[in-house]
Amino acid sequence: MNQQKRKIIIPGGSGFLGQTLAQYFEARGDDVVILSRGCQSLQWGRNVRWDGETLGDWTQELEDADTIINLAGRSVNCRYHARNRKQMMDSRVLSTRILGQAIRQCESPPKLWLQSSTATIYLHRYDAPNDEATGKTGPHPDAKDAFSIQVAQGWEEAFEAEPTPDTRRIVMRTAMVFGPQPGGLFHVLRNLTRIGLGGTMGDGKQYVSWLHADDWCGIIEWFIQTEAASGIYNLCAPNPLPNREMMHAMRQACGAPLGFGLPQPYWLLELGAWLIRTETELIIKSRRVIPKRLQDEGYNFTHLDFAKMLNSTMDKS
Repeated sequence: MNQQKRKIIIPGGSGFLGQTLAQYFEARGDDVVILSRGCQSLQWGRNVRWDGETLGDWTQELEDADTIINLAGRSVNCRYHARNRKQMMDSRVLSTRILGQAIRQCESPPKLWLQSSTATIYLHRYDAPNDEATGKTGPHPDAKDAFSIQVAQGWEEAFEAEPTPDTRRIVMRTAMVFGPQPGGLFHVLRNLTRIGLGGTMGDGKQYVSWLHADDWCGIIEWFIQTEAASGIYNLCAPNPLPNREMMHAMRQACGAPLGFGLPQPYWLLELGAWLIRTETELIIKSRRVIPKRLQDEGYNFTHLDFAKMLNSTMDKS
């Protein structure tokens, strides 16, 4: 029996996460529309221009759509100076607001709005994992994450402020996603490890919550098919692990000579972050997050073991 063709709209879908989803949905036979500020030719999805701030012809694409997956937002992989801070916040808040307006104008609005957020919203901690019900949120001076928390909270508040009564709504607090597709975190860590820079980062005790691209796509599909799903979900594998163990697994998967990886103390991380124009908060924050709602409500993860996941990803990259 043929599967029903669906229309999937992905604002901000030109990056790693969006293209991973677009490839998945197009392989299924769905119509995938990428809302993008650029005119670039994309490998996956039909590109439609928007500015992420104002209504325009792009709003016609929302009519009769099955799902909107909003990933729009300037990359956080940058230095947090005033201009970049404004762009990071505005690109998330303004795009969320205009999507809400566009949905309310639809005669036949999308059935589901999946709104991106981040697991970074949770407190930097080592003592216990953060789930959706009992997890603590807020900044911590050791993590240098005050601005990142502001962005995450602003993103979710903008979503909550846009009522769409005829559209089911879900907030996705997503962890780091690993996959063989170009442009993702896996390739960055693999390349660093191969040149001997795959050592422990900082004290190595900070937890890393992660998710494989197969489960990223699988969870989105589960959201679409599970009509009872709504509200806030953590998108991550159930087994976060300390950075020390994560980097050991990277060295094993990459076949690093004698398992060597240059340790990177905090002062070296600060220097490296300055040189490549990013922030150490992306590395030093302990993101100990678990997907309690997904597990309780019946999603079955494909990848549960980090080391096995890396080996599988290495074989496909």
